[in-house]
Amino acid sequence: MLHEYRDVITHMKENNAANAHFLKIFDRHNDLDNQITKAENGEVPMSDMELEVLKKEKLLLKDEAYAMIIDYKKEHNL
Repeated sequence: MLHEYRDVITHMKENNAANAHFLKIFDRHNDLDNQITKAENGEVPMSDMELEVLKKEKLLLKDEAYAMIIDYKKEHNL
């Protein structure tokens, strides 16, 4: 997720600046990514509607995490 901000995310984690909410979002996004990949590869049966719901949730989490990363980046001049 947000690979172009990997350095900022690492900085947040190393400096304990990543709050529990951010870490929860980050972990949930990665979990959804794995579920979606398995469904798309046919490893896990899932309807198109279920897959769509997961993709939308993943996108919302990504948007929220992105906003938190940008705020952190601005606050710390990264």
